[in-house]
Amino acid sequence: MEQKNTIQGIQMIGTQRSGSNLLRVMLEEIDGITAPHPPHILQRFLPLLPAYGDLHVEANFHRLVADVCELVRVNPVPWEGVVLDADEIAAACQEPNLYEIFRAIYESAARQHHADFWICKSMKNVFFAEGIERTGLRPYYIYLYRDGRDVALSFQKAIVGEKHIYALAQNWMKDQEEALRLQERTPADRFFRLSYESLIAEPEKKLRELCDFLGVSYSARALEYYKSRESKNTAVAGRMWQNVTKPILKDNTHKFLQELSPEDVALFESVAGETLQKLGYALCTPESRLRKNFSAEEVAFFTEENKRLKQAFNRQVDPEDLERRRPQRELLERIRLQLP
Repeated sequence: MEQKNTIQGIQMIGTQRSGSNLLRVMLEEIDGITAPHPPHILQRFLPLLPAYGDLHVEANFHRLVADVCELVRVNPVPWEGVVLDADEIAAACQEPNLYEIFRAIYESAARQHHADFWICKSMKNVFFAEGIERTGLRPYYIYLYRDGRDVALSFQKAIVGEKHIYALAQNWMKDQEEALRLQERTPADRFFRLSYESLIAEPEKKLRELCDFLGVSYSARALEYYKSRESKNTAVAGRMWQNVTKPILKDNTHKFLQELSPEDVALFESVAGETLQKLGYALCTPESRLRKNFSAEEVAFFTEENKRLKQAFNRQVDPEDLERRRPQRELLERIRLQLP
């Protein structure tokens, strides 16, 4: 008789730079949960699928499986204690598609860590939730959100992401609105909302609530995440993750008030003010200064300025940070060259 699969998936959604790595390394310390650093399987490979042709052709599917396993293998933060065998992953897939590969890889990691739950921290998977659910996966969703103005400020200092406030506001708003739409169509017993601000203000309380929601036992080790091997591996892999080796920064809120210009705050709130208010964040800009619309010329200027800011930022990036990302970048570029 076939053994029933009891491993349960957990998908974190929202926007990066919202404390998701902090929450990930906390939950990694809970018994029965494995929470590896995300290689962003769906986000990176869905656009590349035309390079593989018909996935019902066994050779094509196996090539895709091998490449996804390689993406995980060269992740900047290693999946310690996990060895992925492409043949085993392919055999574990019930259908020849990327969503099944995604499931099989995370379930393999959970088995190798003797865990009952896996967590995927690819926040953009909120846009692929329909495909995830269609394959039969019924994950818990943890919607982690943070004041978008602080998220924008954090992205302006990070190796990834947009840099102009207009693009940052647009992206943050789209992510939150998609997460709120997903909440509307997901049973309440599979959807947990958590603000970054409440997590750092009352970490034990919020973690206990989350553990109760998941049906796992809370462990005080979660609050000592910064001593863990996973936190150290994460911090070593990139400057933008170095805070995970520090205790909770309880005052890490409202930084935008000091570091963003009033003009940038007004622009962010003009774009995403309604979404900020939906999530309980008060606006700082008088209503008379908020814009309803932007001309095509203004949007074109913002787009060019965003491109210029990204290029300028990339010129000053730590070479070691770039080198750690090089294997994944080269793998994905090789596959892009095969696109029809």
